[in-house]
Amino acid sequence: MIKIFKIIALLEGISLLALLFFAMPMKYFFHNPVFVKHIGMAHGLLFILYIALAILLKIDQKWEMKKFGIICLASIIPFGTFYVEKKYL
Repeated sequence: MIKIFKIIALLEGISLLALLFFAMPMKYFFHNPVFVKHIGMAHGLLFILYIALAILLKIDQKWEMKKFGIICLASIIPFGTFYVEKKYL
């Protein structure tokens, strides 16, 4: 399950970066919101999957609350999931 979580963490991190650094500028500078709709939906689904898998792994691996909290908070910080994958997984 850790391997799947690593893949989801990578995809979630990439989707957040794509949303922040591609889709949002396209929406606000070029008035083209279509990218926010599609990338935002993918990011939302990956975010939910990331948190759900983190909860399952917390139970399965008996993570401390501090480690679990850091892993969950990393999902809302750009490049955070990449840091978690290298340091905690």
